[in-house]
Amino acid sequence: MLSWFQRYLMPGLVFESVVIGGGYATGREIVEFFLKYGPMGGLFGMLATLVVWGIVLAVSFEFARMTRSYDYRAFFKHLLGPGWVLFEVLYYATLVLVLWVIGAACGALFEGSFGLPGLYGTGLMMCMIGLFVYFGSSLIERALSLWAILLYVLYGTLVFWCVTRYGDVIANNLAHSRPGHGWIVGGIAYAGYNLASVPTVLFCLRHVTRRREAVLAGLIGGPAAILPGILFYFCVLAFYPAIQQQAIPSVYIIQRLGSPAFALIFQIALFGTLVKTGIGLLHALNERLANAFVERQRRMPRLVRPLASLGILTFSVVLAERVGVVDLIARGYGTITYAFLLVFVLPIMTIGLWRIVANTLHQKNVRTAPTTL
Repeated sequence: MLSWFQRYLMPGLVFESVVIGGGYATGREIVEFFLKYGPMGGLFGMLATLVVWGIVLAVSFEFARMTRSYDYRAFFKHLLGPGWVLFEVLYYATLVLVLWVIGAACGALFEGSFGLPGLYGTGLMMCMIGLFVYFGSSLIERALSLWAILLYVLYGTLVFWCVTRYGDVIANNLAHSRPGHGWIVGGIAYAGYNLASVPTVLFCLRHVTRRREAVLAGLIGGPAAILPGILFYFCVLAFYPAIQQQAIPSVYIIQRLGSPAFALIFQIALFGTLVKTGIGLLHALNERLANAFVERQRRMPRLVRPLASLGILTFSVVLAERVGVVDLIARGYGTITYAFLLVFVLPIMTIGLWRIVANTLHQKNVRTAPTTL
């Protein structure tokens, strides 16, 4: 049972765990990328994201399995050759940007929800991330997978509550909305940006041994990653259009529901979700560093993991103090989105797919070739 879970479900759940925290869990990304196309247009855009994620994840997982690439450096060396450095530059930029968002969101969460200085939130986040990356892959696999499952339960409860109380408002907003022009582009752009999180999944693809497993894990991973977002989107529609101006829409929704107990649970879960996104991104960086040590026939000291992670976190958090969450997402995400489409999505769906097909044909020819005695 565990083996089946590791092969088919874990990659998608780890991907969802990382994607959801950089803004998705706060609701800000959903508002920024989707709601601007209107209630119905935003929903169509999220379905476009689902399709793109499923297809690209399936091809990426199979390419990683075929080339045995379990960190992003190895993966992109096989895909882009010397051009792999382009992805690393983009990954560092994304890492800092997302950690900006996480740091700012954790600080805002502690200030707005718990009445504590924002520094407490960012400090606790940094300590938890440092602890998890110190202990490595096994603990991170279990933690991210379990947290993803818990989030399904939490988001399911939230959407049931919102639909029960505001079902008429949600239905009315959808019924009187025409899809805004550009929702397909918005859905693809959001998918492309978040596919930068694929390297965070590579470490757990060691469990995948067959093409069928890789492809199914990817096709399952796309819907698995966006489903909590779709559920949350219906909650957002209950407070449209006022919610567009909220820095952390999820906290705004919880406060409007008027349940202190559920608000506390959700805010703790939201904080944990932000933390696990940082864990996933920084663990991918550590796996890349560990592989570089192996190539030099050395073993990376364990303390390098938390020290490297905390160094980048500190840099990102200091920058986050100067810019708000809304501005970070509005300014930074759009530019990097199109760069990732060019450096990752386009190559994996052309070069990567071609190499997978060529490898399949080669294996078929080898199997059918006559043997000489």
